[in-house]
Amino acid sequence: MEPLQCGTSPIVGFRFTLNPMSGDFIKIIKGALKEIDTSTVWMNTDDVSTVIRGKQNHVFNVAKALTLHAAKTGEHVALNGTFSIGCPGDTSGDVYLDKDDVLLNTDSTKQYVSSQFALYPMNNPDYMAVIYREVERAKEHGVWNDSMHYASGIHGDIHDVFAFYEDSFIHARSEEHRHLVMTVSMSINSPSHGGAENA
Repeated sequence: MEPLQCGTSPIVGFRFTLNPMSGDFIKIIKGALKEIDTSTVWMNTDDVSTVIRGKQNHVFNVAKALTLHAAKTGEHVALNGTFSIGCPGDTSGDVYLDKDDVLLNTDSTKQYVSSQFALYPMNNPDYMAVIYREVERAKEHGVWNDSMHYASGIHGDIHDVFAFYEDSFIHARSEEHRHLVMTVSMSINSPSHGGAENA
């Protein structure tokens, strides 16, 4: 049997934890899962985190919708997750690749997000050039915030931030290096934002 190679599946995965800073955190999380349309992705929740898999546009659409719905409660919400594509053996949920491209979650409510991300272009010896290029892309998108150890700061309206993350996820991989991992951390409705959401 031939060993599995990186990049053999176009399926995108996102494993994440959503943490509302509220005593009603269960209600907030279950409410978000109930109110948005997740029919375009394969999803599984365990006692630590949730994973969704499917076509790239649907994975990012559902991830944004879940985060936005939780944030609309007004509670301080934190999201931590990992996007991945091209992982050897990543085939669960392949049936969802047959879904059309119509996005089912279209809530356009504005919501300020402060976030950080890190890119890991697997097996690419020129990975730093890829990262620097995506930092410049963040500046072009108008969502760049700051440089920091082990991550880059991204902020702005949730729709602009997720649009940048999806765009970066596309451009940070190539035909030669198709296995890509991207980590994202978000803070929403935090008292520490200090009015940045109105800037």
